[in-house]
Amino acid sequence: MNSGKSSARKKLSVVIPVYNEEATLQKIVEAVLAVDLGDIEKELIIVNDCSSDNTGDILDEIADVSSGISAFHHEKNLGKGAALRTGFEYCTGDWIIIQDADLEYNPEDYRLLLAPILEGNADVVYGSRFISNHPRRVLYFWHSVGNKFLTLLSNIFTNINLSDMETCYKLFSRDILSKINVEENRFGFEPEITAKIAKTKCRIYEVGISYYGRTYEEGKKIGWKDGVWALWCIIKYNLFR
Repeated sequence: MNSGKSSARKKLSVVIPVYNEEATLQKIVEAVLAVDLGDIEKELIIVNDCSSDNTGDILDEIADVSSGISAFHHEKNLGKGAALRTGFEYCTGDWIIIQDADLEYNPEDYRLLLAPILEGNADVVYGSRFISNHPRRVLYFWHSVGNKFLTLLSNIFTNINLSDMETCYKLFSRDILSKINVEENRFGFEPEITAKIAKTKCRIYEVGISYYGRTYEEGKKIGWKDGVWALWCIIKYNLFR
């Protein structure tokens, strides 16, 4: 992870992995840029994971006309974890947050996620879709069951009581994330990073967030095979690392 800082002003690095998101990329960038964080500066690190649609071209156009946005491209499709690993390398912020490009998560929630850190209480903050009184789209029952099962199993091994291990919104202090080497290329990133964070014994908080989930017809990508791999990753990174 890049250790340089452009100024003494506090900065939030927003890492956005993208794959075939030509319909939503411009919208999510605009939404992130529109969030008012007061004195906190934002930088966007966007990694195109070898999209087969026009995502790459759209990304380059956005980066060319917008300051504070860095664009990177994978020559092969490697997965979300690999895209995040690339993005983390170029972050210069005091804090780093993960933002999916599919509009399921609302950047206006950044303020909620930052609050425990700015108050001096947390080192890592997860945004939970299940402890929230914010709007949450009702979707697949078995996805919910699978998510809660994976979170429960992860909690058994880590001995922390998260309600939503698989959430996209994970906010890290720079110091904590710099100690972690991301190995997983796909969605196994979620249980991997959770296991490794838990082992640092840092202060982890959860806050409720809104969630605007999408269907498979609308472009949802995670499937049952990713759930099976997540099971293995929970065991792997808690017992064999």
